[in-house]
Amino acid sequence: MTGPSSAARAWPFDTVLIANRGEIALRILRTVRALGLDAVVVHHAADADSPAVRAAPRAIEITGASPVAAYLDGAQIVDVAQRTGAGAIHPGYGFLSENAAFAAAVAAAGRVFVGPTPEAIELMGDKVRARAFAARHGFPVAPSAIEDDDPQSFVDRARALGFPLLIKPAAGGGGKGMRIVRAAPALADEIVRARSEGQRYFGDGRLYVERYVERPRHIEVQVLGDAHGHVVHLFERECSVQRRFQKIVEEAPSAALDAAQRRKICDIAVGIAAAARYRNAGTIEFIFGADELYFLEMNTRLQVEHPVTEMVTGIDLVAEQLRIAAGEPLGYDQPDIRIDGHAIELRIYAESPARGFAPTTGRVLALRLAEGPGVRVDCGFAPGQRVTAAFDPMLAKLVVHGRDRDAARALADDALGRLVLLGCETNTAFLRRLVAHPGFASGAIHTGFLDDHPELAAEPPLSESVQTKLLAAAALATRPVRDAADAVPPLYAAIGAWRN
Repeated sequence: MTGPSSAARAWPFDTVLIANRGEIALRILRTVRALGLDAVVVHHAADADSPAVRAAPRAIEITGASPVAAYLDGAQIVDVAQRTGAGAIHPGYGFLSENAAFAAAVAAAGRVFVGPTPEAIELMGDKVRARAFAARHGFPVAPSAIEDDDPQSFVDRARALGFPLLIKPAAGGGGKGMRIVRAAPALADEIVRARSEGQRYFGDGRLYVERYVERPRHIEVQVLGDAHGHVVHLFERECSVQRRFQKIVEEAPSAALDAAQRRKICDIAVGIAAAARYRNAGTIEFIFGADELYFLEMNTRLQVEHPVTEMVTGIDLVAEQLRIAAGEPLGYDQPDIRIDGHAIELRIYAESPARGFAPTTGRVLALRLAEGPGVRVDCGFAPGQRVTAAFDPMLAKLVVHGRDRDAARALADDALGRLVLLGCETNTAFLRRLVAHPGFASGAIHTGFLDDHPELAAEPPLSESVQTKLLAAAALATRPVRDAADAVPPLYAAIGAWRN
């Protein structure tokens, strides 16, 4: 299913510029090198000591008013591609990955954008246009009101949908700007706040409001489309365990779907992608309730959680992206793709769950990644590297694969227990509590699961004995106490080097 060998393939480009950072830059780099292609990694000075930069055959520093600004500077990145002879640019996820103008600029410079066409990004990357497109083609979307249709009547049209409602920015993602409104008096003020956040985070204050499905499951389908009109799905992932609308745990397949439901949701996803004449890797996201299934949005890029799909299908999605970008047809048909076992991905964040999942910082003092059969860790940090507030707090992704969900969950717990990262607080202990929770174990999850179980984020109380030991260890680690313990009393110091 992976097509002809790279040695026999005539690539239209021999060098790929990786326009990203952290674990995804390193993950893309490994596949690029495995395919026999050369690579260039761009990086801000803040990432100079990162594993991706260390492993890159060529690493070029880019600059900006802030580290994030450097990775968002499309003109600078295209210039690096031209100077280094990179014939293709892979944007990873985030940053410029869903920027239609950047995709067009790459093509205008005679380079290959490893992703969909600018037209597909403009159509499906904009939530409002994508929803309208899906509805126009007969696919299920939640009842909604779109501000662009008539700004003056937006509030009245939203109120007419009934409550609860979910306000969402037309652009962007990651949960920013989203708000649940349960009563009419709060609607107008929450619209103002959501518009302000959308403008601040995405430079686009446009909004839409949809009927909010209580206790829904978030299920998405991975699709691949080539330039020859072929579209397939690689089955679904469930991403229902979230905090502040941001995913923490993803798994494949979903425990919520039976065979008929799986077939239905995957067929809808392929239908949407085919109608959009979509090319490359993309994800169709859905809200799934007891009696409801609605198209949510499309992510026109590689997803953070793509490894779980790779684990259960055996297909390297980055390799497929590169082959599709090179103009090759898909090397397989839908019946060739099978699910093998169950995979779970847990995002390792530099954050404090007990303090509202607040980001944490520090220098990585020690790092030991879990290894073994069925365990994969995609990590973008190395010992000595600083974790700062300049970027998203995700440090690594722990991905496990077992014969079934219970086996994968047990493996996840074991791997979390063996993973060591010292230097800043992480969410690993929280994740162990999560995977051991009876509700998670039974698969009874939904997007409000963590809100229903706040005890998972709280640090368990320490016994008096453990507290005493920790305080003693901390005291002995301080310089004054260590100096006093190591000091030689004057009487004995006067003896000099004499020994009895």
